[in-house]
Amino acid sequence: MLRILLINDTAKKVGRLKNALVEAGFEVIDEPGLVIDLPQRVEALHPDVILIDTESPGRDVMEQVVLVSRDRPRPIVMFTDDHDPKVMRQAIQAGVSAYIVEGIQTERLQPILDVAIARFESDQALRAQLQAREQQLAERKRIELAKGLLMKMKQCGEEEAYTLMRRQAMSRQQKLIQVAEQVIAMHEMLGH
Repeated sequence: MLRILLINDTAKKVGRLKNALVEAGFEVIDEPGLVIDLPQRVEALHPDVILIDTESPGRDVMEQVVLVSRDRPRPIVMFTDDHDPKVMRQAIQAGVSAYIVEGIQTERLQPILDVAIARFESDQALRAQLQAREQQLAERKRIELAKGLLMKMKQCGEEEAYTLMRRQAMSRQQKLIQVAEQVIAMHEMLGH
């Protein structure tokens, strides 16, 4: 059963979404009003999904969504009356997985949550891939720098420098990046 953290940002709708969620069989943790420390609440409550019920998401709501998306990523679904495409784009950029305008019908909740979770998982996978690629690129740059330093120190060619680094990595059971960092550190220590 999904644990849902429900944030009601408007007195007008209080209870309507919670009742629909409970009717649909979800475990609902109700938070009246906008929680200013949303990342801490997420950390304490460990919800599977965050639902925000708001007439129109203001700057404070968007800031909280950004903080949660950065520090405690979860699928976030926003139910709102605001049709403004600009506000919708801001919400999506802030980290909202699904932006639902009007209409809370019990039979629609499960598909909406399924889509929000799938989109969130897809976004997280893309972020992880991007982070891995950035890490690989950074490591590749450091290896190239070390190779260049080794070429100068040993008066050798690129292939020989790379072979020396690879041999060192294999003999010490280290990764090539570790050997590269050692070469760079040695060069800095010797002040060449």
